[in-house]
Amino acid sequence: QVQLVESGGRLVQAGGSLRLSCAASGSNFAFDAMGWYRQVPGKERELVAIRTYGGITTYQDSVKGRFTVFRDDTRDAVYLQMNDLKPEDTAVYYCYTQLRKQDYWGQGTPVTVSS
Repeated sequence: QVQLVESGGRLVQAGGSLRLSCAASGSNFAFDAMGWYRQVPGKERELVAIRTYGGITTYQDSVKGRFTVFRDDTRDAVYLQMNDLKPEDTAVYYCYTQLRKQDYWGQGTPVTVSS
């Protein structure tokens, strides 16, 4: 069974930086896509950034130029480097992976950006 464990979420001031980490386990195969979504209360979960095994990366427009998603496939890990954080980035961030067309989610890690 695939499991994802996130870490790194915390309170940070606007303009600051934060790196989220996610460790995946439970697969003998490389993950097709790995990345991050986020959700605030009352809103749908939204894509933040995702990277395929082949290296194709997609970002939400609001984070382009500030966030970077990268993978370490030797460790089955994915990271989200977040720079120049804004209060509107406040959310619970969820690690996501897709393996053989099955979606898997982490438990979420909260990020709060104070103004």
